[in-house]
Amino acid sequence: MASKLVDLLKTARPRQWVKNLTLFAALIFTGNLFTSTVWVRNFWIVTEAVVAFTLVAVAIYFLNDLVDINADKAHPFKRKRPIAAGRISKGTAIGVFTGASAIGLLWSQSLSPLFFVVVLGYWVLQVLYSLMLKNLEVVDVFVIALGFFLRVLAGAIVINAHLSIWFLLCVISTSLFLAVGKRRAELAILTEQSATAHRKVMGKYSPDILDAYLSMFSTAAFLSWALYTFNFYEQIPTPTAVSPTSLVLISRTLTINKWLMATIPVVIFGIMRYIRIIYDGARAESPERVILSDMPLLMAVGVWGLMVAGVLYLGPR
Repeated sequence: MASKLVDLLKTARPRQWVKNLTLFAALIFTGNLFTSTVWVRNFWIVTEAVVAFTLVAVAIYFLNDLVDINADKAHPFKRKRPIAAGRISKGTAIGVFTGASAIGLLWSQSLSPLFFVVVLGYWVLQVLYSLMLKNLEVVDVFVIALGFFLRVLAGAIVINAHLSIWFLLCVISTSLFLAVGKRRAELAILTEQSATAHRKVMGKYSPDILDAYLSMFSTAAFLSWALYTFNFYEQIPTPTAVSPTSLVLISRTLTINKWLMATIPVVIFGIMRYIRIIYDGARAESPERVILSDMPLLMAVGVWGLMVAGVLYLGPR
């Protein structure tokens, strides 16, 4: 019984639940996380949204493993997955998919009709991906990227928050970068094996074209973040940011509306580190695994988070 529960949990991919924390992005970037109204209401709404989204994502993981049984058996790591290895029956997988989908979608509807539409759109998109879109060149990458983007969008919609167009562009660019990185890592793993046997679309990609995509989207990711930091204070509904008199006296360069730009080098370092990891193959096949296991990248994410929080919440307003 215990081993059965462990197999169910493995198939639910708890490590990938980290991606659903991106629903908090909109709440954090409002700069109002610690106000009493937000804490009492919006924080818990987003927390519920994360749980609902996670249930829908878990349902998709079971469907994906069910559809990919034969392909996973040709993969050096995925063949050990419970469904591919025969430790979880097809009937059980279908039951979990149906139950988790129903609970997650109903929960989403209770939070917000528009949030439900986004979550439903994610569910439909992922079902189509599992059944057919994963075999279409370029389309497969866009679907993976849309999964990241819809999480951030859903987090904003559920609390009716405003998101900067530059921030959304950064999310889209970063999502495409991670999605292409996932494909490049798969190709690195399967170079000496049959990539096509694992996933048909892999036969349509070459290392050169994926490297070109990586270059394009990594550049777009850091440039869009840079543009967001340049325009951050201009996009606040009632800009009231001021600079400490002492800093102004030292240099106008140190005014508060330039401080968020200090995160740009950290972002560039994180992108460079991730690209390096991609060519290790197995390590980058799962973005959330990389972030949680690579110490330099984890430190970069931590430093970036502290710097952003410092500017948003500790800087003069």
